[in-house]
Amino acid sequence: MKKLQLKIPVLLPQVPNEKDTCVQRLIAELEAKEGLEKVHIVDDQEDTVPQLCFHYDPDIISIDRIQSLAENAGAEITEKYGHLLLEVEGIRHTRHARSIEKSLLAINGVLEVSVSGSGMVRLEFDKKQTNFDEISKQIEKEYLQIQRSSSNENDYTKASKKQERSKKEDTKEQTSTEGHEHKEGETHEEGEGHAHGGIFGKNTELIFSIICGALLGIGFGLSYVASIPDWVSLTLYIGAYFFGGYFTAKEAIQTVAKGGFEIDFLMLVAAIGAAVLGEWAEGALLLFLFSLGHALEHYAMNKARKSIAALADLAPKTALLKKDGKTEEVGIEKLGIGDIIVVKPNSKISADGVVVNGKSSVNQAPITGESVPVDKVPVEDVDKDYSAQDDIKDENRVFAGTINGNNTLEIKVIKAAKDSTLSRLVKLVNEAQTQKSPTQLLTDKFEKYFVPSVLILVGILLFAFLVIDEPFSASFYRAMAVLVAASPCALAISTPSAVLSGVARAARGGVLIKGGRPLEDLGVITALAFDKTGTLTEGKPKLTQVVPLGNISENELLKIAVAVESLSDHPLAKAVVRDGKERLEGEEIPNASNLEAVLGKGIKASFGNDKIYIGNLDLYEGLDESTPSEKIATKVRGLEGGGNTTMLIRKNEEYIGIIALMDTPREAAKGTLKKLKEIGIKRMIMLTGDNQKVADAVAEEIGLTDAWGSLLPEEKVDAIKELKEKESKVAMVGDGVNDAPAMANSTVGIAMGAAGSDVALETADIALMADKLETLPFAIGLSRKAKAIIRQNLWVSLGIVALLIPSTIFGLANIGVAVVIHEGSTLLVVFNALRLLAYKKD
Repeated sequence: MKKLQLKIPVLLPQVPNEKDTCVQRLIAELEAKEGLEKVHIVDDQEDTVPQLCFHYDPDIISIDRIQSLAENAGAEITEKYGHLLLEVEGIRHTRHARSIEKSLLAINGVLEVSVSGSGMVRLEFDKKQTNFDEISKQIEKEYLQIQRSSSNENDYTKASKKQERSKKEDTKEQTSTEGHEHKEGETHEEGEGHAHGGIFGKNTELIFSIICGALLGIGFGLSYVASIPDWVSLTLYIGAYFFGGYFTAKEAIQTVAKGGFEIDFLMLVAAIGAAVLGEWAEGALLLFLFSLGHALEHYAMNKARKSIAALADLAPKTALLKKDGKTEEVGIEKLGIGDIIVVKPNSKISADGVVVNGKSSVNQAPITGESVPVDKVPVEDVDKDYSAQDDIKDENRVFAGTINGNNTLEIKVIKAAKDSTLSRLVKLVNEAQTQKSPTQLLTDKFEKYFVPSVLILVGILLFAFLVIDEPFSASFYRAMAVLVAASPCALAISTPSAVLSGVARAARGGVLIKGGRPLEDLGVITALAFDKTGTLTEGKPKLTQVVPLGNISENELLKIAVAVESLSDHPLAKAVVRDGKERLEGEEIPNASNLEAVLGKGIKASFGNDKIYIGNLDLYEGLDESTPSEKIATKVRGLEGGGNTTMLIRKNEEYIGIIALMDTPREAAKGTLKKLKEIGIKRMIMLTGDNQKVADAVAEEIGLTDAWGSLLPEEKVDAIKELKEKESKVAMVGDGVNDAPAMANSTVGIAMGAAGSDVALETADIALMADKLETLPFAIGLSRKAKAIIRQNLWVSLGIVALLIPSTIFGLANIGVAVVIHEGSTLLVVFNALRLLAYKKD
């Protein structure tokens, strides 16, 4: 397996040297990620800064991903490496994509290349050795055209056609000097320079193929009319050869000129061989079906690609900017952070932002997959800068590409167009197309040995006439038939087409799957580990019980608690005030004063002439002689045993009541876990820092199989490792921030609510854009369907080859039959993969 060493300077804030335990923790966290074989400190005398050396498998993990993981783990990374994600026009099929990969890897300084048959190219390069200008020249040599590109800056803005010519040279100049640290946004006219383009534009290959078929059909029909000379049919067959073989010959010549050969070349040899033997009709049929198969394969792959491209078109290109009381229409690229935009009813929202004026419901399905519109209200402080804030309430936040309801909204922009959630989603989905799945890596490896083996077999069969009593023409014909039968076209496209369709369908349903590996892995997991707070629970405590002691009423007790707690900023205090006021239904609450906090134990305050104490049992230990009775202490511990956080309230020397709060489970948690159990997830484990009693109470309420409490972040990592040993495949579900180490160690890391969190988008293998557990069964179901379709495609493609090779060797099938079955199987696997686009949520 190919490995690359990558040195990245480590600068951990407040870490004295590389021997510090933080560095060791960083290394342990990174080594847990699949694809990173070894991470260690390099002792380099020339460098004064400690260096991390990564040994990694570029087929599994990219440099960009390593940098992202290292940054999230606490290391600052220098700008030594450039990353490019290009959309190019002219990639004909998956095998062509592979030859482009090899060509780009030959450029000095290019460290990694992954090319998708859908037209996405991901490059990672050393800026000191090469730049975008050199890379783009090589791409042009491959007869490809860059449609749009983004660098580390994630910029997806397209330049207008008018600006293209004037900007083209400027852009090249900038990119060559700066290592392309910004966009290179070229667009091209429809069909211009397209490999399948020509006199009929993008559909030229399909039209040529149909002309070939028509000429073949007429020629074949006329050959049975005795009065028409043979040369008429022959002329029509030659015409069919031209139209059917034009693109095949063009591709074969380009490939051979670079010192390689593909199946196209072999098909051409087989067609020429048929003509030499006088089998013109059969050769024309081969070229007709081969070119028709290619054209239809290209059309089908385009369908999946368009599903992804539709994401980029979700956001409108302009916005209504409000300035000095007036509104003007501007391009979204001109919007700055802090600008106010006006969104009219039933129109798309142009930028990520917060609502500052107006109330409306917003359809967030294009981004989060939520089917029900979400009500939006203005933020409390309209002047505050929300651009660096991650925890904005869902009722205040809006995303670019979502659709406003029936009322006008005024929105304060919090992200530039190139950094919006939609732009990042598009970039990550496009990147996902270039990530190879385990099955694809396996089929690639198989093909490396299979193709040479077939050529050896064909070489042997060419000389069969020396052993068997038959003419050379019969041996040659058999060899050509085997060559056609053994073509691995269907095998090459069986997995990429399914991955592309699966990623596209998931993105449409509000789930971001970062490539083939997580798409396949999610379908075979047997255990799910969940973070508790904010994942299985609401993430905010709620007032669950009010227990008066003595002669006080529940309302009187609540008034005292709310009055005192309203002086505090503690999250528990805010929960008491919020829920207490709701229960009191507008009753007047007296004022308290002179708040005094006792860290970790509770608070004291004056309420009229009385002294009020609110806190846990520890607050009253050693406070004075008026300690709570054993009966009260037992009642408090009983509530705590049920998973509550309790507060005992004392008025002067008298204990007047207990209030209990709990981080309550999400409404959908129980139903979702039940559904997961039904679809075959054997173990569902909660990992939490809360005490075991709280963990057990939540687990029992929502139906978990296990609950592991009192865990520190590093202990969560150990728990995941333990689970992997027992279950082999484990997914970790969390918010992607404090759960990053555990996610890195799991088979698949799943982040919830990623639409509002940059960290969650970066760290997870799969991101649920909405903060909803209900999306999880859909993601797992889709993954299983994708895995099943990949398996079906492999059986079809390998099964057809296994049947056709012996059939052609023993003369049971001729070239025509081999071509029909071969091209049919290629189309079958592509259209089978496209079924994923129609996958329905349960």
